[in-house]
Amino acid sequence: MASVTFRDETATGRRLDEMSLPGLPDRVTVRDLIRTRVREEVARHNARPSRHFRGLVRPDDAEAELNGYRLREPRAIDWERQADLAERAFQRNGFFLLVGDRQADDLDQVVELGVNTEIVFIRLVSLVGG
Repeated sequence: MASVTFRDETATGRRLDEMSLPGLPDRVTVRDLIRTRVREEVARHNARPSRHFRGLVRPDDAEAELNGYRLREPRAIDWERQADLAERAFQRNGFFLLVGDRQADDLDQVVELGVNTEIVFIRLVSLVGG
């Protein structure tokens, strides 16, 4: 089983956020990586709902903030909706993904993960609605 670190960066290389996740398979598709990351960040939010959400894409009815998104009121977020938005954002080049030092360019691309693989999400545009 692989252990990965998901890290968000701006196009200029500024680090925004980071989370580690153990127990992933050694081979996984880019789609599964994105969905796993989104499911985890939403689960962390839903465990303690607040007005602030730090995630890859903006939830419905949220406003962009410096380090995340502000919800109108504390609430649980639907991870599947967020994952669908993230997939669409990837396909529209809203962000790109580096697995180790290689860029992933297709949702169905299979990547190899190791013991301490870094997966970098580089945000190119404000991800409004995915």
